[in-house]
Amino acid sequence: MEPLSLLIIGVVIVIVVLLLLHPRKGLLNFFKKSKRDSTRVLIEDSLKHIYDCEYNKSASNINSIAGNLNISTDKAAKVISKLEEMGLVDVKSDKVSLSESGRSYALRIIRIHRLWERYLADRTSVGETEWHSSAEEAEHILTDDQANELAAQIGNPVIDPHGDPIPTSKGEIKEKRGIPLSKLSVGELGRIVHIEDEPQSVYSQIVASGIHSGMQVRMTEVSKNKIKFITEGEEIILSPLIASNLTVLPEQKSDEISENTPTLTFLKPGEEAVVVGISKACRGQQRRRLMDLGIVKGTKIRYVMESAGKDPIAYEVRGAIIAMRKAQASQIFISKKGLSNG
Repeated sequence: MEPLSLLIIGVVIVIVVLLLLHPRKGLLNFFKKSKRDSTRVLIEDSLKHIYDCEYNKSASNINSIAGNLNISTDKAAKVISKLEEMGLVDVKSDKVSLSESGRSYALRIIRIHRLWERYLADRTSVGETEWHSSAEEAEHILTDDQANELAAQIGNPVIDPHGDPIPTSKGEIKEKRGIPLSKLSVGELGRIVHIEDEPQSVYSQIVASGIHSGMQVRMTEVSKNKIKFITEGEEIILSPLIASNLTVLPEQKSDEISENTPTLTFLKPGEEAVVVGISKACRGQQRRRLMDLGIVKGTKIRYVMESAGKDPIAYEVRGAIIAMRKAQASQIFISKKGLSNG
């Protein structure tokens, strides 16, 4: 064989060896790290599941863990053994429960998850249906220090955008509150305090219906086939399955904004009204933009003209003309009481 060919072969062999065995950048190290990372994710996801079961007063076992993590029962058994070896769980018969250190670990992961969702809701334009999946990744990446910095940056919130309590940096968390939406009697008022964001298919339907945490609802019909209620001026009908993902706190006093409160979309050309509120569904950058434009409670607003395509529409606010799409206008509640047209 030619010397040049031997040299080339030798160089290739060296490169391959380096690619495989480099202590920090080699492929073998990469695969080992990936395996370690995937094992850690399984451990942390298992802890979250066990905590969730305990928080909701239900039992967790090998089958529930396998189902929640979408793994085989054999793999779930190995994960449980690892958790027990690490002192994070106690196993009695077929029941798996968190140890004190396991609970602390679980709350740390949950804190990061819920803080990240709060950040996405308040500081970004990321869609609601993407919050959970993004937080599922962030919870395995952010450190405690980074989580604390994030919390300070967004005002140390106590609940996430779905209404779940956010654990403190010391591992303290508020107790569960509220009742299922379907438990409200016809005519009763309640405020949505929690929206379950899993499974994704159900949560997507809730989001599509315009439902959000903080809404006040008035029940109008409860049957085995449907749940019907009025909120923020609209009637919403849900199947019992979808409604089961909503938790409410019963209330006695109705909001100023009721089913009879019109939104900005009800104004006609030349008409004027006063803003009485902004829907809680309007969050983050969108809400801040409206407030920066002066659209707050008590502000007068006038319909000036519509565009050629009838969307957006031009409104006069505090002497300035602004363009607003109907989707935004539908989140601004108004009153024409005491105001004249034109």
